[in-house]
Formats: sequence, C-alpha cells, structure tokens
Amino acid sequence: MSIILASTSPRRRELLALLGIAFEIIPPTAEEIPSTNLSPRDQAKQFALDKALSIARRYPDDLVLGSDTVIEIDGTLVGKPQDLDDADTMLRHLRGRTHHVHTGVALMHQAAHVTLVRVETARVRMTPFTDHELKRYLETEESLGKAGAYSIQGEGARFIEKIEGDYPTIVGLPLRQTADLLEQQGVVLPKSVEEIYRLKPYANWKEF
Repeated sequence: MSIILASTSPRRRELLALLGIAFEIIPPTAEEIPSTNLSPRDQAKQFALDKALSIARRYPDDLVLGSDTVIEIDGTLVGKPQDLDDADTMLRHLRGRTHHVHTGVALMHQAAHVTLVRVETARVRMTPFTDHELKRYLETEESLGKAGAYSIQGEGARFIEKIEGDYPTIVGLPLRQTADLLEQQGVVLPKSVEEIYRLKPYANWKEF
C-alpha cells in the first residue's frame, strides 16, 4: 500500500516530507467550484475530500491524502485570484484586518471504505500596507494560485502582522492533523510530529 498526495502544491509536498514517510504525488482532477450551501470551513473540507476522491477512485488500494486551504473574512470565502487585478482586489480587502485560514485534510482508502476528514483553522492579521507595497508585491506574481492572493512563506510574509494558530495550516497542510490521520491507518511515522514542531521554529509560531 502506497501513500499518495493528491496535490500540485510544492508547499504541501515539503510539509508532508517532514514526517519522514515515502509518498507519491499525483495531481488531483477535482474542480474547485465553491458551493453556496457550505460555510468556508466546510468548503475547505469538501475541497480536500474532492481532491482525495479524484485519485482514490483510480488507486483504491492506496492511502490518498487531499488538502485544501480557503480564506474567510466577514463570513465570506475568499478563493484564489483569477488574475492580478483580482489579487489586487482581494489583498485590499484583507489589508489591515484579521481573517481566518481554514485548511481541510482528507485521507481515503477506497478499498477499505475509509474516509477521514479534518479541518484546522488559524487567524491571520495583515498590516495596513501601502498601495506602493501592494503594487511591488503584485509584480512578483506570487499571488497567482494562492488562496487569499498571498503566500505566507514567501514574499507575502511582509504583510503579516500576527498569526494565531498552527503555522503549517496557513501554509497548506496541518501537520498534527495529518500525522494523526495517517497513524490511525497504521502508518508508522519515522519522525515524531511533536519533535518536528520543536525543531522547526516556523511551525511553532503563535505570533510575530
């Protein structure tokens, strides 16, 4: 039985690799179309499930891990920008305010009829950055493909004033939740997740 990460995200690949396990990467085929009937938190769970299922159907004997991150502000879901103009609008909306980051993680083993899903939430407060700072950031094009139009582990970190919660959740994969789900299915982790948090300061940040 193999472990498959249903993702195209290099951040999720790097975070999962911290657990010291062998895994394959297969891009999911699920479309990220938000449902008006779901809260942002539940939408993160559904997207994670959809990603995992899109691969689990093809590899029913393997453990498939899917994850997705969404941003919520004022009770409204903020997804990924369509283009830089959309990114500009998103970041102006988040500027100087606190928003929630929800990351869902789903683990599926289709042959064993196993479907497990969790969601972790963190709070992020952005600085009141200037229009000039925003323009310079958009020029990096880092916003594209990122929930909320920023990357907390990239250049977007300059806009973060404070975080409350689990840093890997904001990056895109809640490690504690992921480790727990894998261990529930009998996966032996060569590295203790708590030791990883101790040795990796960035995964321990409560605030800047």
